[in-house]
Amino acid sequence: MATNMQVILTQNVEHLGHAGDLVKVKPGFARNFLLPRSMAVVATRGNIKQVEHERRLAMARREKEHKIAQGHAALLENLTVEIAAQAGEGEKLFGSVTSRDVADALANRGVDIDRKKLDLGDTIKTLGEHSITVKFAADVSATFKVKVVRA
Repeated sequence: MATNMQVILTQNVEHLGHAGDLVKVKPGFARNFLLPRSMAVVATRGNIKQVEHERRLAMARREKEHKIAQGHAALLENLTVEIAAQAGEGEKLFGSVTSRDVADALANRGVDIDRKKLDLGDTIKTLGEHSITVKFAADVSATFKVKVVRA
């Protein structure tokens, strides 16, 4: 009877594990399915060390990006940006203020943010103050004010 062998998954395999996981499988499953499709590599000492090293690097990179995102969020938290737009009666804008307009106004203030990270809800169609949320990472976001004034 064949014993199980250890492999390191190089990609997510349904019902087995995620990329980077060390799993035990039957030798035939590894030899005939996982290894030929490059879904796994044999778990040697060198391969295990390599996966652990890559995991540590990815965690360090994630922590660094998280700190940078928190710094950007702190900058935006008490910021108010003013955008001039043409408006008619009842404080309704002739057009609307979009995420691109907000990103350009932030760039003029020296804050460079991708417009896709801005959450306006809907486009801004009235004069006044509006709250905008910026989502930097999964758990880091900031809210700032956009004041739309008559041009």
